[in-house]
Amino acid sequence: MSINPQTLLNAIKEAKEKAGERKFNQSVELIINLRDIDVKKPEGRIQEAIELPYMPEEKQNKICVIASGELALRAKKAGADLVMDRAELEAMAQDKKRQRELAQKYNFFLVEAPSMPLVGRILGKFLGPRGKMPVPLPPTARVEELIKKYRRTIIIRLRGQPVLQCRVGTEKMKDEEILENIQTVLRTIESKLKRGIKNIQSIYIKTAMGKPSEVKV
Repeated sequence: MSINPQTLLNAIKEAKEKAGERKFNQSVELIINLRDIDVKKPEGRIQEAIELPYMPEEKQNKICVIASGELALRAKKAGADLVMDRAELEAMAQDKKRQRELAQKYNFFLVEAPSMPLVGRILGKFLGPRGKMPVPLPPTARVEELIKKYRRTIIIRLRGQPVLQCRVGTEKMKDEEILENIQTVLRTIESKLKRGIKNIQSIYIKTAMGKPSEVKV
């Protein structure tokens, strides 16, 4: 990753200074403007799940596990936010309101492999547009590890414009932790771009309600 860490740290500090006083812990966001990318072509359709090194507990993702038997028991023990079995999912097949609420409320859906087609049929129309692709769980899956992983995972994708935006922490996190998160995202994005950093036009860091600070690329 070819951007000087100190340059990123300076932009993080500046973004926090511009945050203004709020009664809540603001998210810190990364905005990447791309150039020479055709978002209509397959190589221009970037969608990546990126596990961040740090994510504060209050901002971690909500995980829904769709499984039965031993896998469901282990998912409950591991602290999944919701564990459903096949019958519960089938019961909402005609209830579009519940399907929409479920798709909205949970960030990731970990699904035992045999139930993947059912999830696609019942929830697919609500998960797809949100970029929430179900993650298949084989019978021997270490579901405890996967829940930990997806709690810290973000989805980054192009939505018709050559701009990527994602949350990389909160203003109460240490600058160095936010830096590591940003470096992780940038490394992944650079590896997906045909010309690497040359496809990046500009980078900004901002808090949810604050003004953006530009990173000198």
